[in-house]
This record gives sequence, structure tokens and C-alpha cells, in this order.
Amino acid sequence: MQAPSVGGVMLPRGNGETVRLSRGASLTDFAEKINANPASLVAVMMNLGEMVTATQSVSDETLQLLAGEMNYEVQIVSPEEEDRELLETFDIEFGEDEGGEEYLMPRPPVVTVMGHVDHGKTRLLDAIRKTNVVAGEAGGITQHIGAYQVGTNVNGEDRKITFIDTPGHEAFTAMRARGAKSTDIAILVVAANDGVMPQTIEALNHAKAAGVPIVVAVNKIDVEGADPVKVRGQLTEFGLVAEEYGGDTMFVDISAKQGLHIDSLLEAVVLTADASLDLRANPEQDAQGIAIESHLDRGRGAVATVLVQRGTLRVGDTMVVGDAYGRVRAMLDDKGNNVEEAGPSTPVLVLGLTNVPGAGDNFLVVDEDRTARQIAEKRAARERNANFAKRVRRVSLEDLDSVLKAGLVQELNLIIKGDASGAVEALESSLLQLDVGEEVDIRVLHRGVGAVTESDIALAMGSDAIVIGYNVRAAGRAAQMADREGVDVRYYSVIYQAIEEIEAALKGLLKPEYEEVELGTAEVREIFRSSKLGNIAGVLIRSGEVKRNTKARLLRDGKVIAENLTISGLRRFKDDVTEIREGFEGGINLGSFNDIKIDDVIATYEMREKPRA
Repeated sequence: MQAPSVGGVMLPRGNGETVRLSRGASLTDFAEKINANPASLVAVMMNLGEMVTATQSVSDETLQLLAGEMNYEVQIVSPEEEDRELLETFDIEFGEDEGGEEYLMPRPPVVTVMGHVDHGKTRLLDAIRKTNVVAGEAGGITQHIGAYQVGTNVNGEDRKITFIDTPGHEAFTAMRARGAKSTDIAILVVAANDGVMPQTIEALNHAKAAGVPIVVAVNKIDVEGADPVKVRGQLTEFGLVAEEYGGDTMFVDISAKQGLHIDSLLEAVVLTADASLDLRANPEQDAQGIAIESHLDRGRGAVATVLVQRGTLRVGDTMVVGDAYGRVRAMLDDKGNNVEEAGPSTPVLVLGLTNVPGAGDNFLVVDEDRTARQIAEKRAARERNANFAKRVRRVSLEDLDSVLKAGLVQELNLIIKGDASGAVEALESSLLQLDVGEEVDIRVLHRGVGAVTESDIALAMGSDAIVIGYNVRAAGRAAQMADREGVDVRYYSVIYQAIEEIEAALKGLLKPEYEEVELGTAEVREIFRSSKLGNIAGVLIRSGEVKRNTKARLLRDGKVIAENLTISGLRRFKDDVTEIREGFEGGINLGSFNDIKIDDVIATYEMREKPRA
């Protein structure tokens, strides 16, 4: 079969060979793999009806199309595999304990608390840590991932347990799933009065998918209607059989509110870990682990909560976390105390990173700052190329109605900024899962941690995007820029409010917006006193018209004296009228409001629904 020719240049034609490319690769990357001229591949794409430059990141579909034309197979390398290959170039093995059995030492189990919303997960952690987390959460919902280490005594031996505090709201499914993947044991909290609920099953499935043993905490045994036996029966249907019924799952009846049987639960976790798992790690190697949470702190810069999985992390180490890197300036434990080192299964807050990493990013310690920078920069470039490859169609919330009416399939572009990366990721995941029919899709152009910046507004301007600020506000001149350029910035402090509003907008259910429309102004010329009606203002209508039963405000020397008044009475001479037009005189009664003086101005207005463009 003859090779394709473009402009007289013969192109190499494959025999079905597989070409491995990273997500967001360019035509130049493809050309290097098959020893072709990038310009000729640009010409091939033009023949296929696609205008693509040689260095532009293209979508997976475009690469597949081009490969098919050239008789090649394209294999898009997963980010995990690409990262493994990247680390191999620096002779780094991630996820493996170095040395033989003699180097492995016991480590504490890492536990995630899961279950249905309102079943008492946060209160349980609260009871374990003897601190009050619930009071500080917006809407009483845990919205950030934290990690905490506690001690307990089992059979006369002091043991430690590390808890990953995953959010309980159903919208944070992605975070909860990720929490389970970095976990040794899951505690499934089920309320004794409610029993098994949909999110209980969802959490159970996450734990099973992660392949972790489960300990069931039957909470709220002190509440009226509590039936722990019923809970055991319900969970038997999902493969969790209690030990007392001949199974291998430990059930512990507790009351997080009263602090009942918390020690028994911790003991059950340790016993389950000893029976089911061989929890050992090498504490002597360079530290590796996972970032649990990260955010931008005003005084300390980028900070990340990391869980050391193997090795020992020390102050002064050079570390890479996702596409962030830096030298560890300081480490804090979950109580805020400075620590010099952290061994396996120890969570610490790390200071000294160049930027905010993503929640769930892997971290590793390297020998040199230069190596850390190179790994971080290559990861960032890979992420950037993958984002550039995403196709973006422009549509804003304001013209969403007209787009839907035109019957076009369009995308709503969003930029999400939040105070912590886990919350941002969860919000993005929840929004992308919204099912609003075939007419419109959601595209998240950018997500990040920190205040809404001018660059976010500039990106929104160029792509008609809506900016969502989750527990953050616009910084510096960004607010004025958004106002000036007409960029829609929306602020939220509870995640499901953001989800509901975006969903309502997509479904055309957004509550109508109202604007104030001035109807008329009246100047007070005289004041008449009535024992029956109070003060009546004799007025001259200066502009517009004044109508009965409309809203009004009273101005004196240009200042607002009273708001939200009502024109309760309107007279012209001795007749009651419904309106008085400009240039005419009349009498106005403001109901029970009597603080009227000569030369005051009564401005009337009404609230009208703003038509959506």
C-alpha cells in the first residue's frame, strides 16, 4: 500500500504499529515518534478538515483521527503511567519499600471514617480527638480533609492510630473514594435509629473497591428508636456479617455524643489491623506518601497536610508534591506543635512549598533541589498540555436560555477557586456529574486554590466563563475588573448551594433577578395634620408619576431618611386617586410614618424582574 503524499512529500505509513503518546500531545510529538516532518502532519490535518498548528496540544480524538489516516494505533498513556516513566528517568521508584524484610518496621493503621450524612462521623472523630470540629463547619458539614493521630491501649500495649477525616456530604464522593485508597481500615458509621441509608451503601462500596477491612460503628445507641440488631441484619445483606453471627466483621455499639465505648472501637480497629493486615514500612528510606489536603495560608504561604507512607520526612528535606516542590521549612503535627521528623503513617502539615499541590497528589523526597524542580515542571507541563487539549465552546450563563432555545449543544464554562484543593476537587466532580439533559454540558476551564485573581477574570473574559469562589473572595483589583468587564463571579460557603444554583441555571430554573425602577419623585410643599390619618404631605410631582401602594423612600438634603415606606393614601383636592402625574399637586399619606418636613423629597419605585439576556 502506497504511503500518503502531501505537497509531493511522501509520509511514512505505518503497519498498524502502536505509538504511545501522552494526553495533550502535539503533532510535533507525533512526528518525532514516526520520523515525519511536523509540517506535513499539519497538512494532513488540513486535508481532514482540522486546522491545527504543529506545537498545539490536541485532543485524544484528533490524535486517533490522524493515526488512523497514517495507519498507526495511538495509545494514550495514563497520567499514572507517565508519572512512573518520568520518575524512572531520575532513577526513583515510587510505592516500594527499599531493602529486605529486616528493614521493615510495624506502623500504625490509617483509618477513614465513612457513612451517611448526619450519622455522626464528625462527632465520632470529635469524641476521639476531644476537640470540637462541628462548630466550625459551614452548615455543620465537614468540608476539608484533615488527618489526626491518636493513641490507645490494647492488651497493655500503647498503640497509635491515624485517622483521615474525609468529608461526609454526598457531594464529596471523589474525596471520600480517594481517602479510602490511602487507607488501611475503614470505619463505617451507621446510626442505630436510621439504619442503612443510600450513602451508607455508597461508602461501603468505596471501602470494598479499595479492598480495605471494615469495622462498623453503630452510633446513636442512646437515641430513642435505636435498634443495633436491625443494623447488623441490614448489613448482612451487603456482605458484612458480625462476628457474633459467625462472620469476620467487628461491630461496636457506640454513642459519639455521650462518648460511650469509644475505646472499644479503637481496640476493634487495632485488632482488625493485626488480624487482617501486615502493616510494616521501612522508616530509614527517603520519605514517600500522599497529600491529604492543601491550602494557601496568608502568613505561611502554601501548606499541605501530608501522610507519610514509607520512610521518614525531616525538616530540611527537599520534596516534590504533584507539580509543587520545595524544601521543608517546618512541620506541624495535628495539635499545632512543631516536629522535626515524621515516620510512616504520621500526618503532618508541611511548610515551604512553591505552590499549592492537589489533594491526593503523591509526594516524594529527592536529593537535590534541581531534581525536584525538574520533576515538578515536567508534571506541570503535562497537566497544562492536557488542559489545552480540551476543546472549549463559549457560552455564558446569561445567554444560556437563548442557546437552549436555539437547540444547540453547548458548554457552560466554569472557573472554580476555593480555600482548599480537596473542596475544589469535590465541587468540580459534583458539578461535572450534574445531569441536565442533552442540551448543555459543563466544562471546568480552571480550578485552583486561593483568592479569585485578575488572571482568573481575564480567562473568564476570554471564554465567557462563570467564576465560582468557594470560601474565597476576589483579591485586589480583581473585583473591580470583574465588575467592569461584566464577568459573573459567584461566592458560596456551602457546597450544595453552588451545585443547586448551577443546576437551576442549567435547567432554566434560576430565580428571577429584580431591579429597582424609579417611578416618580414628589417635593413636599406643605404638611397637613389629620387626627385620623396622621401627617399628610402636600406635594408637587417633580418627575414621573406617583402611584398608590408603591414603595417609597424619604430624602432630606439628598440623604435617605427612611426606607421601605408605602404610599398608602393619594389625594387630588378632595378625591382619592390612584396616580398623580408630573407637574400636578396632590396629597400623600405614608401610613404610620409621620416624620415629614417641608422640602423633603418622596421618591417612589417598584421592583421589576430583569429579563435574562
